[in-house]
Amino acid sequence: MTALAELFAGRLPRLAMFDLDGTLVDSVPDLAAAVDRMLATLGRPPAGSERVRLWVGNGARVLVRRALAGDLVHDGVDEAVAAEALALFMDAYADNHELTRVYPGVRETLDWLRERDVRLALITNKPARFLPELLADKGLGGYFQWIVGGDTLPQQKPDPAALFWVLEQAGVAAGEAVFVGDSRNDVRAAKAAGVACVALSYGYNHGEPIALESPALVLDDLRQLVDSCAVLR
Repeated sequence: MTALAELFAGRLPRLAMFDLDGTLVDSVPDLAAAVDRMLATLGRPPAGSERVRLWVGNGARVLVRRALAGDLVHDGVDEAVAAEALALFMDAYADNHELTRVYPGVRETLDWLRERDVRLALITNKPARFLPELLADKGLGGYFQWIVGGDTLPQQKPDPAALFWVLEQAGVAAGEAVFVGDSRNDVRAAKAAGVACVALSYGYNHGEPIALESPALVLDDLRQLVDSCAVLR
């Protein structure tokens, strides 16, 4: 029996929802390049990939504010400067996904689910304008029946609004769905929506082990979700 079926008493869920950055793709190299380009335009020193990796997860606006603050905490950032910086970042990141890589096992896992009639959705805090080209460029464009970006709805994860919206569109009860992510925002959104959450250990969680958020399952490789030979922790 697969790990996924074990979560659902031997059956498969009707709906699988996925986060994007840190779950399906490693986008930090391109995000860091855009952040550093924005900072350079403002006459500030670069942040670098390692710090950007700690800041990713709450959408472009928060990422930019963290870059300006040089820290996860960004309360003191001037609003006018933040608005200018966000515009610079959006221009720098647009159509710039050359360094982004799909994680191992992602396409195989999505294929496995689709072949078994599990419907698929993408819920990310990344701005929606970047998603069509990014997904197409990385060979992920045809998988998802529903796609929710960070500005599609007024709320972002960890608010569960996007999960509730997809559940309603799909006509699926929370108990028949799974959410797969890599950060505390994903786990908290799933718990608030009453959806089982599978978390991946390799993603972006602000430097903290994702197991601390107590998801239903923690995996080191997405293929473990559908591999009947996987050893679960």
